[in-house]
Amino acid sequence: MANSQPPHPFIEYDAFLFDLDGTLLDTADDLGAALNAVLINNKIGPVSSDVYRPAASNGAGALLEVGYKELWEAQPKSELIKQLVDEYAANIANHTRCFSGIESLLIALDQKKIKWGIMTNKPGFLTDPLVAAIPALKNASVVISGDTLAEAKPSPLPLLHCAKLMGVQPKRCLYIGDAQRDIQAGKAAGMHTATALWGYVPSIDEANSWDADFNWQSPIDGFNHI
Repeated sequence: MANSQPPHPFIEYDAFLFDLDGTLLDTADDLGAALNAVLINNKIGPVSSDVYRPAASNGAGALLEVGYKELWEAQPKSELIKQLVDEYAANIANHTRCFSGIESLLIALDQKKIKWGIMTNKPGFLTDPLVAAIPALKNASVVISGDTLAEAKPSPLPLLHCAKLMGVQPKRCLYIGDAQRDIQAGKAAGMHTATALWGYVPSIDEANSWDADFNWQSPIDGFNHI
């Protein structure tokens, strides 16, 4: 299980880096609405939030799979993924909000003059309009998407790219995310890591097994590290 206390009690991070979906933003209801629109258009019954929410961080294919269930393998996957992405892009921030506590944490980082940025596997054509639609994210020092480089998480390269652009050493960065690939990427980049347990984690026990440096119950836990 990850430590409940900082591994270096007096460390002062030069930068916080965040995943987007399931960490900074609760995007599940917009993703779920896009999924249900596709399901209904294809004469499949819609699914509830408790079905689509756990898959919200894992891409269009994962969302469609939980909607179609055992029928998914026989479907025209590329066509349906395009339908879902088009539907989502057209309605990208109808229901999306910052998770409770995120805005306060970002304001505190700004006040402390600690840089913060975003590194998401979401493609740039979705990341950019989404970030622009959320005023609380306007001060991000850097926004890197899944297709900014040739590799995405769990590769450490996008996180190292973030650190380089921000002018900070990776070892003085903290990366916060709600998926195992986030913790893997952060560790591989030589950063400290924190699991966002408020996000779309499969289960608390599984998230604990990722062995992040910190397991945060709430964004407010971040105040202990600034």
